[in-house]
Amino acid sequence: MKKINNSVLALALFIGVANINAQEKKTLTLDEAVQLGIENSKSLKIDAAKIEEATANLLEAKNRQLPELKISGSYTYLPIKPTMEIKLPGVSGAGGPEVHQVLYGSANLSVPIYSGGRIKYGIESAKYLVEASKLTTENDKIAIAYNIAQAYNNLFKANQSIKVLEENLTASRKRDETFLKMENNGLIARNDRLKANLQTSNIELQLLEAKNNYNIANINMDLLLGIPETTEIEVDQNYIDEGDDVKPVDFYVIEAKENRKDLKALTQQRKAAELGTKAAKAENLPSIAFTGGYVAADIPKFLTVYNAVNVGLGVSYNLSNLWKENSSLKQSQAREKQLAATDELLNDNIKLEVNREYQNTDYSRKRIAVFEKSAEQANENYRITKNKYDNGLATMTELLDADAAQIAANVGVINAKADAALAYRKLLQTTGILTIK
Repeated sequence: MKKINNSVLALALFIGVANINAQEKKTLTLDEAVQLGIENSKSLKIDAAKIEEATANLLEAKNRQLPELKISGSYTYLPIKPTMEIKLPGVSGAGGPEVHQVLYGSANLSVPIYSGGRIKYGIESAKYLVEASKLTTENDKIAIAYNIAQAYNNLFKANQSIKVLEENLTASRKRDETFLKMENNGLIARNDRLKANLQTSNIELQLLEAKNNYNIANINMDLLLGIPETTEIEVDQNYIDEGDDVKPVDFYVIEAKENRKDLKALTQQRKAAELGTKAAKAENLPSIAFTGGYVAADIPKFLTVYNAVNVGLGVSYNLSNLWKENSSLKQSQAREKQLAATDELLNDNIKLEVNREYQNTDYSRKRIAVFEKSAEQANENYRITKNKYDNGLATMTELLDADAAQIAANVGVINAKADAALAYRKLLQTTGILTIK
């Protein structure tokens, strides 16, 4: 039985070592993580396809101003001799030559001269929509950069919590060994030693939870960056020093109005809608085009025609416009109203978002000072309580409570600094000035 247990233990150790070796470690700064995430973003691939679609629509609009040249031809075989009667002055009679086949070919050219501005407005509108698609992509890039920063922040906090808890667990286990010796020597009660053991168990549970959070955060980060899920990412803690130079809130409100890509994209959409309205009005106007054509026909033993060239002007006008209401115009005008209202709403939301994130940034920075003060107090309290306990002036419960408070305070300082750095990045994203290197 003992031999079987040893075999199982050896197998478990082997699998554990294999898993560790299989897991690749990768050290990334936040800027490197953002760049990698943008390169592999599936959302941005969708945006790229939308830009291609908008560019294709622009090409289609430009093609409408180019000449149209159509060529057609046909060959017809007549298995039964047709009855033919020629009725020309001086020529009459039935029967005529035997006709069994007919060949016909034509070429028609049409060059648009005037279309009421529909072609011109269509091209300009398509250009604005291409720009709107590009600006939307830039806005999505900034949003992705913040999402990656948020995941990076979660990974950093989980990793730092693990370090703090591991240090405290090591200290707690050493304390348990000391207390066990003291109990064996009759210096402390068994109940006090068990309280210390319970504290150690609580730290172990916290450490397990921290490692679980770290693993989840690491997998999430891997997926965001488009790298294998088995990659263990090591973060650079220097990023938590960001946000030291926070300007007044008015600065960020002004910057947001000038730099928000979604606001600029909406402006381009409004320009496109205005041109769409002009194009819809132009539907009530006639179209004029230069036309030209060439016809050739051959009916063996009967008729041959070639060099039949024609040129002229073609005018087209839909007379039903006289009694039908222009639905395209009404739709375009309604879209203009929707975009105008959306613009007003977006401007209000930008003011709200910038002010909210500014307050959150200010709050996060103030939290750091509070947590640092709390950590100093907790560390000093533990030192005093430990000294009292060693001199028999404090209970085991007081010592363990002081130790737990010390752990929580030290972890709180790290989390507060990380949250402040993330809050500052959120402010920059909301303002539209979050840089992507």
